[in-house]
Amino acid sequence: MNILLLGSGGREHAIAASIAKSELCDRLFIAPGNAGTTECGTNVDLKIDDFESIGKFVIDNDIKMVVVGPEAPLVGGIADFFADNEILKNVALIGPSAQGAQLEGSKDFAKMFMQRHNIPTAAYKTFTRDTLKEGQKFLSTLNAPYVLKADGLAAGKGVLILDNLKEAKQELKAMLEDAKFGDASSRVVIEQYLDGIELSVFVLTDGKHYKILPSAKDYKRIGEGDTGLNTGGMGSVSPVVFANKEFMQKVERDIVIPTIKGLQKENIQYKGFIFLGLMAVKDADGTLAPYVIEYNVRMGDPETESVFPRIKSDVVELFNAVWDGTLNNKKLDIDERSAACVMLTAGGYPESYKKGDTINGLDEIGESLVFHAGTKRTASGNIVTNGGRVLCVTTLSHSLPEALLKSLQAAENIKWKGRYYRHDIGQDLLKISIS
Repeated sequence: MNILLLGSGGREHAIAASIAKSELCDRLFIAPGNAGTTECGTNVDLKIDDFESIGKFVIDNDIKMVVVGPEAPLVGGIADFFADNEILKNVALIGPSAQGAQLEGSKDFAKMFMQRHNIPTAAYKTFTRDTLKEGQKFLSTLNAPYVLKADGLAAGKGVLILDNLKEAKQELKAMLEDAKFGDASSRVVIEQYLDGIELSVFVLTDGKHYKILPSAKDYKRIGEGDTGLNTGGMGSVSPVVFANKEFMQKVERDIVIPTIKGLQKENIQYKGFIFLGLMAVKDADGTLAPYVIEYNVRMGDPETESVFPRIKSDVVELFNAVWDGTLNNKKLDIDERSAACVMLTAGGYPESYKKGDTINGLDEIGESLVFHAGTKRTASGNIVTNGGRVLCVTTLSHSLPEALLKSLQAAENIKWKGRYYRHDIGQDLLKISIS
């Protein structure tokens, strides 16, 4: 079959690489893609929010499946657009309806959903510009740190965790009155701080049945030791050492099953990925319990770059089962090795940065994989930087320390002016595994 994948980042390159391996895939198109995705299929100059043009391309090129990488088209209703079209409704679109996508599109919607279905999460209240003073008073009732979340989509940067009450009140004002995150922060969720360790768990569902994909942990801060500004993600590892069988049983029982049942109960159409952003918190008995920090309605980035290389099953076969509602009949085979991914960024990111620098050393990566994020190929054939997060280096190995070491060695061999990466990805998990 012919398949169209929407997106242009490292996540999409990793998904494209898996789709391209499938015997079920005849032709793969990626819109708009990047320099790396050309190794997996054909890049197409389509805007991911131009549903009319996407629909026309699907019809003209006999596309049988559309896999949606980023969240924006899902929140914008691409699944509903296809479902409402007599020709397109039979195309297997992997992604939830607009209503289902509100799990990511609105923090308040997600919180209320969790409350309705008794899914463990932090206590919270939602405020608007009209209730700014009440929000500032509410902050005064909490203990530091203070967690502020823009209700809408903010490209992964709409969450602030602040230690100072005065600063928290100022930031709340900046979000609500000064539109710090644009329309995304017209509503702000103030949340109880959970003290624990973050991790991500991914679920693939046909709306009734589900498969739990490998756990992962990503690193958002730009600086070593998790310091500095938030980014889209500076690296990831999979699996997460403390997400053992006992912990994952709690995740399935307390979060995954209630989430799937909640979607069914509320008649929300959902065929695609559910990203569970979790906090592992110590209970009174000393064991770790999972709490939901957030839902996303797609795979994470850069977690995909460490999760998808571990999936041994044919992903197109899994996607077909998602569309057909037969996911329960499929087996999910996972590579037992650890994966470590290190993100290489342009100098200055996540603030102002330069584009167009020539990338060298891509042929000196050894056994590692390189997923392109912000790259493009020039007319002369050179690959140049075209974004803040440029490349992601991933290595699979029988131990996490070895995977991390090999990814760092490969990263060091790839160079352009101002290139930057963190050297401490995964080091916190190595300490946990030793203790």
